[in-house]
Amino acid sequence: MLKIKKISEIVGRQVYTSDGDYFGQIEEVNLVDNKIEGWRIKVGSGFGGILGGARGVIIPHQFVKAIGDVFIINKGSLPITRDDASGVLSENADSSVSMN
Repeated sequence: MLKIKKISEIVGRQVYTSDGDYFGQIEEVNLVDNKIEGWRIKVGSGFGGILGGARGVIIPHQFVKAIGDVFIINKGSLPITRDDASGVLSENADSSVSMN
């Protein structure tokens, strides 16, 4: 069954990546024509340095995997990638995520 939530109930929820890493907290929702376009997320301390010191990002709604007690986003949508061979983090040039 589909449960409908108020947007005001979502603001302040904790955000995790699809890998289970804590990412931050929902600050605001971006609406266009009464439809959710994206979510502004205040980045937690673990990702702040990786994102070039950005304090927040805007994640398009299409990259949200689940909304419940916590908010889960697709880790592939983040503007960072990890080169597993070298363990070096770099910016993902084709990402559609905005950094604030």
